[in-house]
Amino acid sequence: MTDTHDLRPAELRDFYEDPAVPVASGPERSRRQAVMLARALGPEPALIVDIGCGDGFAASVAGPLLAGHTLVGIDWSQDALRRAAGRLRHRVRGELTDGGLPLADASVDAVLFGEVLEHLVDPDAALDELRRVLKPRGHLMLSTPNLAAWYNRALLLAGVQPIFSEVSLRGIHGRPGAQVVGHLRLYTARALREFLTASGFEVIRLGGAPFHGVPRVLRPLDRAVCAAPSLASILLVHARRA
Repeated sequence: MTDTHDLRPAELRDFYEDPAVPVASGPERSRRQAVMLARALGPEPALIVDIGCGDGFAASVAGPLLAGHTLVGIDWSQDALRRAAGRLRHRVRGELTDGGLPLADASVDAVLFGEVLEHLVDPDAALDELRRVLKPRGHLMLSTPNLAAWYNRALLLAGVQPIFSEVSLRGIHGRPGAQVVGHLRLYTARALREFLTASGFEVIRLGGAPFHGVPRVLRPLDRAVCAAPSLASILLVHARRA
């Protein structure tokens, strides 16, 4: 197993293949995302791909809410796909490069894209690839940490590095937390909406979700703040291929 403290930035692929690097996110984000998608799809059977499925945890949460639809997990980490075996019946390896997803053009009804965008070197190419595989008016359910979360605004005022942001793959520097998870980019609600629109998507709804890493005493507040998505810990977006 690779020691993340010895990683060089050029070894990003090795970093994500390390079993010690977390690949799952909180159940509440996954549940809210699945509820949004179930309401958008309706009862007609649909092909849904969970891109960046990780260990399949999010799919296991979403599965009961998406009964009647076909859910396929895609990830480029072989280790993550192995871990997903007990949670996802359909799994395949793919990459978010030009033609890197093993899917035909306009063949997918919906894409789950949870906690992936913040890890990408080239998010523009990734959204181009998602747009390629989605049917016209196909659904994109995207989630990503919020740079402007309510506590990050306070931390910045105090001169502290925001939660979710990382300045190194080797360790935590200047912010609370103990895990290095490989975040390369962070978005505010406004930036995310503009980015998706420029990439050929129509934003239908912007919502919020709590963060499972918030201290227990602050979790009621974190959940309440979700009513104002621009302040929420996690940004949830329902968009459609324009």
